[in-house]
Amino acid sequence: MQIPAGSKGCGSACHMRLQTDMLSGGLGLKGRLALALLAGGMTALGQAPFDLWMVAIPGLALLFMLLRSAPSIRVAAWAGLLAGIGYFALSLFWIIEPFMIQPERHGWMAPFALIGMAAGLALFWSAAGAVTRWLNGSAAAFVAAFGAVEILRSYVLTGFPWALVGHLWLETPVVHLASLVGHHGLTLMALLAASGLALLIRPAQRWWGAASLAAACCVAIWGGIVAGVPSGNSAGAQASDAVAQAAARPVIRLVQPNAPQHLKWDRTMIPVFFQRQIDATAAPGPIPGKPRPDLVLWAETALSVLLENAQPELDAITLAADGVPVVLGVQRYVGQRTYNSALYLDEGGTIRAIYDKHNLVPFGEYMPFGEVMARFGIHGMAASRGGGFSAGPGARLMDLGPLGRALPLICYEAVFPQFIASAPARPDFLMQLTNDAWFGAFSGPYQHLAQARLRAIEQGLPMVRVANTGVSAMIDPLGRITAQLPLNAQGWLDAVLPEALAPTPFARVGEGPVLIFVAFLLFSLILRQFRAARRK
Repeated sequence: MQIPAGSKGCGSACHMRLQTDMLSGGLGLKGRLALALLAGGMTALGQAPFDLWMVAIPGLALLFMLLRSAPSIRVAAWAGLLAGIGYFALSLFWIIEPFMIQPERHGWMAPFALIGMAAGLALFWSAAGAVTRWLNGSAAAFVAAFGAVEILRSYVLTGFPWALVGHLWLETPVVHLASLVGHHGLTLMALLAASGLALLIRPAQRWWGAASLAAACCVAIWGGIVAGVPSGNSAGAQASDAVAQAAARPVIRLVQPNAPQHLKWDRTMIPVFFQRQIDATAAPGPIPGKPRPDLVLWAETALSVLLENAQPELDAITLAADGVPVVLGVQRYVGQRTYNSALYLDEGGTIRAIYDKHNLVPFGEYMPFGEVMARFGIHGMAASRGGGFSAGPGARLMDLGPLGRALPLICYEAVFPQFIASAPARPDFLMQLTNDAWFGAFSGPYQHLAQARLRAIEQGLPMVRVANTGVSAMIDPLGRITAQLPLNAQGWLDAVLPEALAPTPFARVGEGPVLIFVAFLLFSLILRQFRAARRK
């Protein structure tokens, strides 16, 4: 490598450039971008159902090294873009599944949806790559820039916090620190671990920088282990047996009819799926001394008819439930508006509460400029009208009597911690009704389940989750699945509702501290960069 004349006194910036050029080994632009694409794909393997955090962390480390050694901000931006495309294309490959439900209507959109989604989200990573390089490629810059864009994509344009980098910790002790710092805090820990790994393998790096980051990662793992140890008075503890728990705690029946999306609205199959749910509701329970559950839970849009026309179905449900209240998903019209709702039917068949979904899926449950798009035959995939569903007023608690107050979450709403935080009071448990048949049978349903587990950990609350095709599960406040029905299986189960823990630090303060920390770190680095530029 030729050193330009006059570079002897150019300072730390040139020294860093010399180190990174030596590390890159003269990589050409194509080679660098190919490695960036590989780095993104490796990082994506940290998401469910792979859960290969030991591959994802080196993938992030490789990305950091590529950005640090980039010859220009422009090249770093391209590297960030390619890494983002690799990451989101693999993580969100399930996005093509909804388009294949009715391939004659939506199939042509599938490749455009995947490419468009991956490329659009990759723009966040491109910006982070450029900022990292502009701030001299330090570990702090990498953590601040990528931490900031992962936060931004959770809020911009209604937000899409799916497949966040921090989700790679789900099958490790570190995940329990979500009760302290939430999912964005887990993202920062992943970025710290990756940059620490990169610094450890850099031959000219000062030892204390890598050692400090390695120590921070060890502390995070230890803290996660401590946070994940149940206390002696926790009802989620595994010491007591199922019979004793059933005597002390409510039992909820999860009903999973396994209605594939392409058959769910088929007129010949609608009675079949409805009867499956009726039979499951009426069945005697397997728990000794507890022949009937305290609540029966059906999935999102469990009824094929609108609420206004559903009285015969509601009567049949009440008869089958035999004095047990039921919560179920249904669609309803109010004037000119359509809602995706959860309905609470009490012991006598009276409707006691209705919750209308607030966070709607863009291009699925509603179409931006829907009435205009409808003129061209383009509708949201889960909506029959051009405008799609209307949004409900927001988070609402559902009083279920002796079971306490539940916070209903319909499908997509469980991926938003800020939505749970917006509830008017702390619930006794979280209750998710979903139809994951839209997500296929590979990664989508498992990623959705993983995020439900994170919400339980963050809040210190149990989560009962019922899904049309699975995975239906009871999740304790430590994120552990205590009972489940597998994907694409018909059935039902009675599961004991674990007791809630005391409010976690995250439940008390929310995402604010992490957001402030990232903003402060990024602002400090930018300020230092401007001061350094003035001194030149």
